[in-house]
Amino acid sequence: MSRIALTCQELAELVTDYLEGTLPLGQRLRFRLHIAGCRDCTLYVEQMRTTIAVTGRIRAEDIAPEVRDELLAAFRGWKAESP
Repeated sequence: MSRIALTCQELAELVTDYLEGTLPLGQRLRFRLHIAGCRDCTLYVEQMRTTIAVTGRIRAEDIAPEVRDELLAAFRGWKAESP
């Protein structure tokens, strides 16, 4: 028998797919069940929604070239460190 409830860690790993509407129905239901009973994860999902909304309004020309370069270097380094 499979476990129904998601852990907070599992929810964090699925949040992007949830917000993009790409989670399969079963996982989406498990996700919603978890946030219905977990205040911290509910806040996390709302913070992610806000972050996506705000960053979606930033245009490339709004970012100073030196900041853009720092961000790109940070993300390249982060990806290189990921397994």
